Amino acid sequence: MTITITITRFTVIAVLFLATGTAHAQNMQTFRDSSGRTVGTATKSGNTTIFRDERGRTTGTATTDSQGTTIFRDSQGRTTGTRGK
Repeated sequence: MTITITITRFTVIAVLFLATGTAHAQNMQTFRDSSGRTVGTATKSGNTTIFRDERGRTTGTATTDSQGTTIFRDSQGRTTGTRGK
């Protein structure tokens, strides 16, 4: 159950990060809940984005290749999804 919640949270944060145009112009994006508490961050370096939870633990990554395909991986390095150009 915890793994499912973590993957779901990672997926939501990943989609939000990739959907916001301003996030690409910054190296780090912070995600907050409706009360203003930090629920996660996304840090971009080169073609890889690292997603972390509120405690700073890595929850996943997203890597975009030269063809524009993004591969999402969980904290264990397992592929959880892809997004084509």
